[in-house]
Amino acid sequence: MIIQVHPETPQIDRISRAVEVLADDGVIVYPTDTIYGIGCSIYSKKGIDRIRRIKGRDATKHFSILCADLKDLSKYARNVSNSAYKLMRKMLPGPYTVVLQASREIPRLMQSRKKTIGIRVTENAICQSIVEELGHPIVTTSANPSGEVPVGNPYLIDDWCGSLVDLIIDGGELDSVPSTVIDLSVSPPVVLREGDDPFHILELL
Repeated sequence: MIIQVHPETPQIDRISRAVEVLADDGVIVYPTDTIYGIGCSIYSKKGIDRIRRIKGRDATKHFSILCADLKDLSKYARNVSNSAYKLMRKMLPGPYTVVLQASREIPRLMQSRKKTIGIRVTENAICQSIVEELGHPIVTTSANPSGEVPVGNPYLIDDWCGSLVDLIIDGGELDSVPSTVIDLSVSPPVVLREGDDPFHILELL
């Protein structure tokens, strides 16, 4: 099912609908400030397993999480250096994924072998509203089959997985440029993927 949500002023009743789905181990497709994501509650093993099957993703490849605010990092990440935090204050919210050491709050199945986790804080009002109302982060990974190029049209995504997810949020057409991924769990930081970089953060590394 597709529901339209205003990208700047999300309707409360529609955000609540998405949160109800997530709270019930559901899987949703939603817009970010880069591409459409597919996600569930980080505490839903059923949801995470479903997303792996939908995407055809190898179990050794881990998902990132989407937080509502930079302040959430103190709960879901640990051993964040002062230099890393200063850099994140320039990047977030924005189209970046930062890799940090995972705290105990992150379920083990969400962590990499190095016990790290990718974290996003987007500028998208729909994402922020969903995570704030849910009360904890959601899984974030691109809404496309593993290995294929993401698309920015929610109705094309519906053609692919509409029958496999519980809800698709239409937040408008997106450019489908992925986030830039920077590993801040190491020093100096390592760029794992070059994507959207409006703040020219890569020039500072």
